[in-house]
Amino acid sequence: MKRSTLILLKTLTWLACLGPAGLLAYQAVTNTLGPDPTSNIELTTGYNTLLLLIISLAISPLRKLVPQLSWLIKFRRLIGLFAFFYGTIHMLTYVALYAGFDVKAMIDDIAKRKFITVGVAAWLLLLPLAATSTTWAIRKLGGKNWNRLHTLVYAAAVCGIVHYWWQVKPGVLSPLRLTIVLAVLLAARPVLYWWTRRKVKATAA
Repeated sequence: MKRSTLILLKTLTWLACLGPAGLLAYQAVTNTLGPDPTSNIELTTGYNTLLLLIISLAISPLRKLVPQLSWLIKFRRLIGLFAFFYGTIHMLTYVALYAGFDVKAMIDDIAKRKFITVGVAAWLLLLPLAATSTTWAIRKLGGKNWNRLHTLVYAAAVCGIVHYWWQVKPGVLSPLRLTIVLAVLLAARPVLYWWTRRKVKATAA
C-alpha cells in the first residue's frame, strides 16, 4: 500500500473514531444532550467502546480469510486504543457524574450492582493492554508474551457485552447485534487456528 493511501486511511480512521466524542462535545456545548445528559454520555461511550473492540477483534480473522487485507493490521492498535479511550470516558462518567467521586458509594455499587462489577472488570482488563500498546512495550515483553497478554481483549469484550445486557431493562434487545458479532468472532478463532494449522501441514507435506 502506498504511503499516501495509508496516511489518508489513518486520517479517516481518526475522524471516524473521534466522531462520537465530537458529537457529544457539540451536544454538550449546545445543550442538546437530551433530558438525561449523563445517561446519553454513558450509553454513547459504552456502545462505542464495544463497537470498536469488536472491530479490532475482527481484523485478524479478516486478514487470515482474505490475505489481500493484511494491511488492516496497521489499524488494529489505533482502533483498540480508541476503544480504551471511550471505555475510560464511560468509566469517568460513572465516577464523576453518577457517584460524584464518592469512594464509599462506588465500593457499595461495585459490591451490590453486578452490571457495575463486570463493567469495572472489563475496564481493568483493557488497562494493561492500553499500557503495553507501544512499540517499546512489545520489544520489552517479546512478541509471544505480548500476544498472550493481549488475548485479554476477548475477556474484556465478553465482560463488556455482559455489562451491556445486565444494564438494559428486561426485554430490551439493543445488545443483541453486538453479541452475535462477538459470538461469531469467538467461534471463528479456534476454527481459523485449525484451518491455518492444516494449511501449514499440507504445504509442508
